[in-house]
Order: sequence, then C-alpha cells, then structure tokens
Amino acid sequence: MHAHENPAAIELRGVAQRFGGYTAVEGVELRVAPGEFVAVVGPTGCGKSTLLNMIAGLRPPSTGEVHVFGERLEGLNRRAGYLFQTDALLPWKTALHNAALGLGFAGVEAAEAERRARAWLAKVGLAGFEDRYPHQLSGGMRKRVALAQVLVMDPKILLMDEPFSALDVQTRQLMENELLRLWEEDHKSVLFVTHDLEEAIALADRVVVMSAGPASRVIGDFPIGLARPRDVTEIRLTEAFLEVHREIWGLLRKEVMRAHGQG
Repeated sequence: MHAHENPAAIELRGVAQRFGGYTAVEGVELRVAPGEFVAVVGPTGCGKSTLLNMIAGLRPPSTGEVHVFGERLEGLNRRAGYLFQTDALLPWKTALHNAALGLGFAGVEAAEAERRARAWLAKVGLAGFEDRYPHQLSGGMRKRVALAQVLVMDPKILLMDEPFSALDVQTRQLMENELLRLWEEDHKSVLFVTHDLEEAIALADRVVVMSAGPASRVIGDFPIGLARPRDVTEIRLTEAFLEVHREIWGLLRKEVMRAHGQG
C-alpha cells in the first residue's frame, strides 16, 4: 500500500478509546479510500459511535492516531459532515433556514447561503417546502432537511450514525435510495454506522464488522460486489445479496449473542 501516493480519506491506526476504567474500542485499524462507501456493523454497545466521534474530531483517541487525507487529525475534522440518528433541526427555523445554518456559521453571506440551501432542498426533493417548520414536516422530510444541511457544506467525508433507524421501513428505503443517488453524483467518502446488516450491505462498497464490547475491534472486512447503481428494495431479493448476508451474519451473529450474554 503506497499511502503517500493515494492517502486514505480516513485512516485509523491502532486506535483505542477509554472512558475512565472502561475501554470502548481497542486496536482498531480501519481505512476508507477516497470516494468509498464503507458501512460499520456490530452489536449494540460495540463502540461504533465512539469511532465516528473520533473521526469527527469530537474526542481524540486515548491511543493511536486518526489520519484524514494523509494528515494526522488535530481538533475538529473540518472535511467531515455528520448526520446523526436524531434530527439536529432547530424547531423555530424554517426548512430553508435550517438547511442554511452551517453556511451562516461559516460566514457565507445570507442571500448566498439561502440560494445554496434552496438548491439543496430541491435536490433532496423538498422544493416548495422551504417555509415549513420542522413540526410541519414528516420524519422522512425532516431527515431530508438534515441531509441538505450537511451536504450544502460540501464535506469530502460523510459520517452517518444510524441516520435512518427512526424511520418506518418504507420511508427508510426511500431515504437509502436517495442517499445512494446523491452519493453517485460526487462520490464522497462515507462511513455509515448501523446495526442493520441488510442496510449495510444494500448501501456499501465494504462492510466492516466490529466485535462485541468492551475493547471492541474490527474482526471482519467484506467487499460487497453488488452492481451499482442499486435499488435497495430490489437488491435485497437477489441471490448475490443473500449469499453475502449469510457470510457476514455467520460472523456477526456470534458477536450479537456474546453482547446479549454479557448484557
């Protein structure tokens, strides 16, 4: 691997995170290439969110290093956008003003920020909803606003922490397809954390499996050779999908059992 020729978008080198006497993750090695979509799965409490927080620069690792496009990360990761499980929308602001929020913080002039936010709301299918407040929008629509809010900043890296898990199945699959459609346009580097193995396989180029915590680590790394572009609803019915699902579940199932045994 000639790291200097093509540095990874994200590289974790022997990363551990300790909270007092508790070790959440330990010895984690992980690499996401530029433009690659990687999903991380593991049992509840395996430290998936901890990894994202370290890559976002919200908390430095206790040991090991985080590298972003070949440079060691110090402080906040300015090249990453973060989409959480819960909406970070401000209830007193309209969809348009929520979508423009980050641009305002970044010092973009108001009219320009609104112009870009409007364009992104249209891209995520919310043209005509600019003046609605979050309470006037469905869960799926709020998620679209949150997506626009992150993507309008044009991050090179997208960190996603179970972003669709609160949505009903139909809305969730619509949002997954929406995400893939937007990703196909400019291929950001994505690290997508989920406990849903089907979602991980349907979306990703690679699925990384974490062991049960404490001291969780990477125990499997599976390339997903399913053709793109993909429809997440249709792809789940294919033999190729079921085959890779069986293979990964064989490994993941043991960890899920282990996590519940300790629970």
